[in-house]
Amino acid sequence: MLAAERKKRIVEYVRQYRTATVADLAKEFQVHGATIRRDLAEIEQEGLLKRTHGGVIMEQWTRDEPSFHERTHQHLEEKMRIGKMAASLIEDGENIIIDSGTTTLHIATHLVNRTDITVITNDMNVAVQLRDASGVKVILSGGELYPSSYMLNGMFTDHVLKSLHVEKAFIGTPALHPQYGLMHPEALLVPAKQGMIAAAGEIIVVTDHSKIGKLSLHTVAPNSAIHTLITGTEASEYDVKPFKDRGITVYQV
Repeated sequence: MLAAERKKRIVEYVRQYRTATVADLAKEFQVHGATIRRDLAEIEQEGLLKRTHGGVIMEQWTRDEPSFHERTHQHLEEKMRIGKMAASLIEDGENIIIDSGTTTLHIATHLVNRTDITVITNDMNVAVQLRDASGVKVILSGGELYPSSYMLNGMFTDHVLKSLHVEKAFIGTPALHPQYGLMHPEALLVPAKQGMIAAAGEIIVVTDHSKIGKLSLHTVAPNSAIHTLITGTEASEYDVKPFKDRGITVYQV
């Protein structure tokens, strides 16, 4: 096998398994470990993988988010399952926060026929979804409107969140890293998420499998702040094990 073809297949292998040791790769491609180390050095220079002691990992960055419209259709069935599971964790009589996002929106869908629940949200889509839910009180956080997504954000949002205390907050994220926690590429959106986390007794992260393992520029909160993670069955055991090992309750639906 030519070196160029082997390097291409190494990248594909690590994309599938997210991590590999030099020994794993030497066995898989039937070459000496020194050959693999040389390949990995060249692949790292191309920015495709990151070497670690004795191996390599796939380091995937989230540098920006697709448009709200695009995200609405991505992993739709998985997001619907996540939303249903998240809604089942909400008890009658609770005050909750629902973060803005295309996954959190599906939580609201399953609250329409519930009773005695107060929902605080910075997402006008969530509020509209609950407009006919007579048993649900909806409080909008206020703030500057982002017309592309109908999200509310900014100083007024942050001020309101600082005055609240709720039982549970359901947080969406574009990046969830096993070492660095909740992450986000946009600095202006970080304070609202941090305010939601500070206001809640229990933090439930809802995210489709494609966000797990991703890095981004800003840390929103460490994994120690998360109590529960809800994701799809599409996530591998490798994806979710680091969170389970930290004592986070993980639901795959």
